[in-house]
Amino acid sequence: MSLANIDWSVIDTVFLDMDGTLLDLNFDNHFWREHVPRRYAEKSGITIEQARDYLFPRFREEEGTMNWYCIDFWTGELGLDIALLKQEVDHLIAVHPHVTDFLDALRQHDKRVLLVTNAHMKSLELKMQKTQLSGHFDELICAHDFGVPKEDNDFWRRLGLKHPYDPAHTLLVDDSLAVLRSARSFGIGYLLAVLQPDTKGPVRDVEDFMAIHGFNEIMPG
Repeated sequence: MSLANIDWSVIDTVFLDMDGTLLDLNFDNHFWREHVPRRYAEKSGITIEQARDYLFPRFREEEGTMNWYCIDFWTGELGLDIALLKQEVDHLIAVHPHVTDFLDALRQHDKRVLLVTNAHMKSLELKMQKTQLSGHFDELICAHDFGVPKEDNDFWRRLGLKHPYDPAHTLLVDDSLAVLRSARSFGIGYLLAVLQPDTKGPVRDVEDFMAIHGFNEIMPG
């Protein structure tokens, strides 16, 4: 891993992931590891440990697919209103430090800024409502609208058909190494990982990607 060193003079478009990048991944980790098993256990009349034993392998089967990110899919699979359950713990939704200052700086430097997320639209809407970040972006992009997740490098081609951009002059900041590998394979020129997506979790190994602890490290200007 190397520290970030961004030449802003050559970047005109910035793609920013949501969960774990702009927002603290603690909300999502708590939701899927604690809250969903608790509610599933209550519904099924089993212990939380038994619920985890069933749910966690099931979650792993869908990782990296559109199903994994789809609220409607899990609502049908588990017999739980996932969108409603998210609202029960939405007090945990939090913006990472320096994010709003960074977004303001991008605007001041005339960068085109797109939020690009795998999250389901219902989750995106909830989080934008709680954080009031939507006005900072030129576009809010949901991978569900393209039929493939960001882990599939065809996502970046499909994105470009609807929202044209020059990969060579584009920066992507994302906490998912699989997404960063996909974007690199497609040819996006500038890639940044996030060292601590969950503020209650550890600093991660991000392989050979440049990485940041916080957006104050890469402020334009």
